[in-house]
Amino acid sequence: MIAHSLRVMGDLDPALVSGHRVLDLATTHRDVSLQAMAYFVLGEVYYGLGDYRRAIAMLRRNVEALYHTGSRERFGEPTLGPGLQAVASRCWLIQALANVGAFAEGIALAEDTIQLAEADGHPYTLVLAYTGVGYLYLGKGEVHLAIPCLERGLELCRVGGIQQYRTRLYYALGYALVLSGRIPEALTLLERTTGQAPSASLTNPTALHAAWVSEVYLHAGHVADAHTLAVQALARAREHKERGTEALTLRLLGDIVMHRDPPEAEEAENYYQQALALADELGMRPLQAHGHLGLGTLYATTGQGEQACAALSAAIALYRAMDMTFWLPQAEAALAQVEDRICIS
Repeated sequence: MIAHSLRVMGDLDPALVSGHRVLDLATTHRDVSLQAMAYFVLGEVYYGLGDYRRAIAMLRRNVEALYHTGSRERFGEPTLGPGLQAVASRCWLIQALANVGAFAEGIALAEDTIQLAEADGHPYTLVLAYTGVGYLYLGKGEVHLAIPCLERGLELCRVGGIQQYRTRLYYALGYALVLSGRIPEALTLLERTTGQAPSASLTNPTALHAAWVSEVYLHAGHVADAHTLAVQALARAREHKERGTEALTLRLLGDIVMHRDPPEAEEAENYYQQALALADELGMRPLQAHGHLGLGTLYATTGQGEQACAALSAAIALYRAMDMTFWLPQAEAALAQVEDRICIS
């Protein structure tokens, strides 16, 4: 009950204060079970705020506590039956690791999470696992691995009547399909999900959902719709203090205004710089790489060769360090073109 009441709070700040109070109480009374739950709740809250370093620290402690106590605690929707807490904890940790680019640790944890979920066999537990692992592979650009996870999660939602994660999975799958070049399928999926064009029907989306749909529209060439949804995502992220989503939406807005006809270079640079500053503060290394790629592409377009080389080189170094091979060829090709121009001139 304590964990649930904290997680549903609209304002995360009181939830953070309450979570630490519960942790202090659990530590004082040496209540390992309550301590583990407090770590879990605080991990969720820090994750929501975009404080991924603290989220990872809390969730690691939670996973460790559950492992050492052999806990089989459950939670979830009463009508669906409870999911396995150990899997939920790992899923939040996996997603936090993905946001800071700790993909090697995340992938190792993902394999363990899927095994735990499959052994448990509960639909809610399985949906949690495939949602978290799908998010990890999507963030790394491993769309060939993300898509089966997200599709499996959606099928489990359908069979088990689980609505809580269905929308998130649809929008994540739409984004994954776009990255894999299957744009018509992505648009069809989203329109089937909402019953109409998503831009006309997402009346109250989460910030992340709106950002994912905006990405789909941008790749499909619907720049105006992409901009409308990205602005909506940014407003909601700021309203709810979701700084991680705010950062990724700022980068997205930079991409969008660069795709306008004509491109709005000054506005795009401002968005990219804001995104990079926030990503650096939050330790969001994948987003830093994307931001440098966007900025480097912008500088190349405006004839700023040295700045383009610096930004693209930074993007390449980050992509290589995190083994994010999906975007690496794009960055390397852009840098080669800029270097050729500089040599010719």
